Amino acid sequence: MQPESLSKAIQLSVAPVFLLAGIGALMNVLSGRLARIVDTTKQVRLQHEKGEAEGMDARTRRIYRQRMQLTIRAIGLLTATTLLISAVVATMFLSVVFQLNLTAVVVPLFIGAMILLMLASLCFLREVQLSAMLLQTLI
Repeated sequence: MQPESLSKAIQLSVAPVFLLAGIGALMNVLSGRLARIVDTTKQVRLQHEKGEAEGMDARTRRIYRQRMQLTIRAIGLLTATTLLISAVVATMFLSVVFQLNLTAVVVPLFIGAMILLMLASLCFLREVQLSAMLLQTLI
C-alpha cells in the first residue's frame, strides 16, 4: 500500500467522523432530556406518595410516557446510526488497504445511516412537540 492511498483514506473518513461527533452531541441532548423526564416523574410520584401534591392526571402520565418512549427510540436509532457510519469508515479503509472497489457496500451503509438519522430526528421533533404541548397546558 502506498502512503498516498492511506492519506486519501484518512481524508475520506474525516466527514463521517465529524458526523459521528454531531450525533454524539445529539445523544447527549437526548440523554439529558430523558433524565429530566425520569426525574420529573419520580419527583411527582414521591410528592404524591407523601401527600404533598396531587398526582399526575392520566393525560399527563401518557404524555410523559410517550416522551420517554420517543427519546429512548431516538437514542437507539442514533446508536444504530453510529454503528453504520463506523462500518462505512472501516469499509473505506479496507477498500484502500486491499485496493478493492467496495462502493457497493459503502453506499447502502451510508444511506441506511442517513435514514436512521432522519428517523431519530423525527422522534426528537415529536418529543419536543409533546413537551411544548404539555408546557402550554400548564401555563
